[in-house]
Amino acid sequence: MLTRNAPPSRQHGFSLLEVLVSLVLMSIGLLAIARFSMRVQNGELEATQRTQAAILVEDMAQRIYANSTNAATYVTGTSSPNSLGSGDSQPTTCSTLAVGVLRDKCEWSNALKGALEKSNGGTNVGGILGAIGCVEQLQAPQPSPACLPGVYMVSVAWQGLSRSVAPVGACGQGAFGAGANDAARRLISTQVTIGTGSC
Repeated sequence: MLTRNAPPSRQHGFSLLEVLVSLVLMSIGLLAIARFSMRVQNGELEATQRTQAAILVEDMAQRIYANSTNAATYVTGTSSPNSLGSGDSQPTTCSTLAVGVLRDKCEWSNALKGALEKSNGGTNVGGILGAIGCVEQLQAPQPSPACLPGVYMVSVAWQGLSRSVAPVGACGQGAFGAGANDAARRLISTQVTIGTGSC
């Protein structure tokens, strides 16, 4: 009796080509997830810096309101060396200064530099990236006959993580790159209005 050999059974499983295609598709997906994760982290950092800047702007506005008779002496200008924060020459210890404008400026400068939060080694770690603080006088007070209040602009500028539309305000302009590079500058401002006592 003749016996026929059964045809060899085909192997079942993945071919090398299928495995490579799967690896390529999986790596593309993982790269997309990593890129999305980086954008989320940058967005969180930008939001945190904006929140800190808003707090610092409000801090200086309240200092000016509290010492409204000397409001004009808080004016710093919009660029170095007069602006406060990154690159200024304010002392790191403000407790030796008399309570008033100089001490307020010193404390605000140190807050802009991140002195409110320190590492174990004593290094400032709570600051905004390259923060610059400015106080501008938009309108001088005119008690009589016009009876116009003094109007001041308190601003904080800082280095953003990506380019955007360049802000309109002058605080820190050109400090993070001139021309088109100014689009990396972020800015938040508020106006402080100090009425005249005689009106």
